[in-house]
Amino acid sequence: MAEHEHEHEHEHVRVAVVGSGFGGLGAAVRLRREGVTDFVVLERAGSVGGTWRDNSYPGCACDVPSHLYSFSFAPHPEWPRSFSGQEHIRAYLEHVTDVFGLRSHIRFDSEVKRMVWDTERLRWDIETSSGSLSADVVVSATGPLSDPRTPDIPGLDTFPGKVFHSARWDHDYDLRGKRVAMVGTGASAIQIVPSIQPLVSRLTLFQRTPPWVLPRLDRAIGGAERAVHRALPFTTQLRRGLLWGVRELQVQAFTKHPGELGFVEQLAKRNMARAIKDPALRARLTPDYRIGCKRILLSSTYYPALAQPNVEVVDGGLSEVRGSTVVAADGTEAEVDAIVFGTGFHVTDMPIAERVVGAEGKTLAETWTGGMEALRGASAAGFPNFMTLIGPNTGLGNSSMILMIESQLNYLADYLRQLDVLGGRVALDARRSAVRVWSHRVQERMKRTVWNTGGCTSWYLDADGRNTTVWPGTTGEFRRATRRVDMSEYAVLRAPAEKTAAPHENAEVVA
Repeated sequence: MAEHEHEHEHEHVRVAVVGSGFGGLGAAVRLRREGVTDFVVLERAGSVGGTWRDNSYPGCACDVPSHLYSFSFAPHPEWPRSFSGQEHIRAYLEHVTDVFGLRSHIRFDSEVKRMVWDTERLRWDIETSSGSLSADVVVSATGPLSDPRTPDIPGLDTFPGKVFHSARWDHDYDLRGKRVAMVGTGASAIQIVPSIQPLVSRLTLFQRTPPWVLPRLDRAIGGAERAVHRALPFTTQLRRGLLWGVRELQVQAFTKHPGELGFVEQLAKRNMARAIKDPALRARLTPDYRIGCKRILLSSTYYPALAQPNVEVVDGGLSEVRGSTVVAADGTEAEVDAIVFGTGFHVTDMPIAERVVGAEGKTLAETWTGGMEALRGASAAGFPNFMTLIGPNTGLGNSSMILMIESQLNYLADYLRQLDVLGGRVALDARRSAVRVWSHRVQERMKRTVWNTGGCTSWYLDADGRNTTVWPGTTGEFRRATRRVDMSEYAVLRAPAEKTAAPHENAEVVA
């Protein structure tokens, strides 16, 4: 370890990428395609994959069709199902890493502890768990679904049984014949419940807010179909194009005319009615908010699992643990051997933000105390040459995040080109006024959307009720908005000339 540490001491690279999920690997491929080879990818774990490495719970799969949930520059004719499971997506990311020769750039077991902007040298000084280095440009691709959120439940620390989060599944613990409490009814929970229900002796589901669930039209993609995709690559593109087009057309209903979603609610109610015959249970599982306000979930097995005799749905969240007894907000009690939290992630308060110190000596988290905001979802004011992938207001309610990542990679490529054109030691810092204008435009558009008007509380909203997570338009609009860097939105920072600069002098701003 000491040798490894010594080896990377005071090393400098053009670009440091943080994270090796879809965003980080996409950035690495794009850098190579732009002719930038002086970069590293810093990964805290021992393998690539990001959220698709960490989430390995039973039933884990993507709710975006496989052919749309992959890079446009790395089409995959071999997807085995229309909606792929976690193991296939993870294998795809390993494949991309190898095909594009990225392994030599990746530093595994290198968690970023702190990043500080050096205003004299115009570079980022980075401390990692495997040594320190500096970089001209940092691309943060840690993703919003990377750090699990576990609620603070009174008495949880005295629980004698097993406790874990869906994103840190304990595969050594055998659930067979156990009494299990599942806390949460989000995207992970509705995949876990049908997967473990046949194994456990009793399953108690703690539901604070019921989700809207549509049927999941998943099927195996046969050998003949895959052979066609292999032999005629345009058929894969055509399939992707159709999947994309349908979702672009749906956006209007989410963003401008939430009233049109009533028809979709009827489909969801029919999906429930097919499996849930008990009218009292059906009433408890029916949401009281407009569909789409929280993420619409896809499952054809969730409701049938809830109808089984060994499952109990409890209203209200988990409020207390007394020994091996779990207590719901409505007072219901159950004896359990294990508690599984499907309670989501730190989305509106990204943990990486506490480790990034900008030009004014403030962390990104401090800068964002009033809510996350970044110019075109990428650049925060006061954090020069620092770009976030899947930053504020780039999330989607109905389509593939890979489309948003690729748009941001276009922006990154142009950003690096602008730095090259300027030449010398130079940095770009998003102007506060530009960030404000962009944020205001996004928030104004957000007012009409189902996420803000649908009558629910969701992980899309921050502590102040602002939607800092979702993009209020089509993926095509976002692509146009991030095609080029508009230099009028940035201040150009140049390092003071070495000879004439006084030691205390800061970088000058060239307007």
